[in-house]
Amino acid sequence: MRKVSYKRLWKLLIDKEINKTTLAQMAGISGSSVTRLAKNETVNLEILIKVCNALDCEIEDIMELV
Repeated sequence: MRKVSYKRLWKLLIDKEINKTTLAQMAGISGSSVTRLAKNETVNLEILIKVCNALDCEIEDIMELV
């Protein structure tokens, strides 16, 4: 079974010098959503869209199936 990985998101945040708290504020998502991302847990597609809008990127820039 394939799982989701958000390693691309964390690399992008490092490249843009953005921390998790700032990401939550920029994207208008809760800290618990960021925690779920950090644990590679499932999140609602709406959360991923908000993150992509905040970072001006595509969904494949922040996640992948492994």
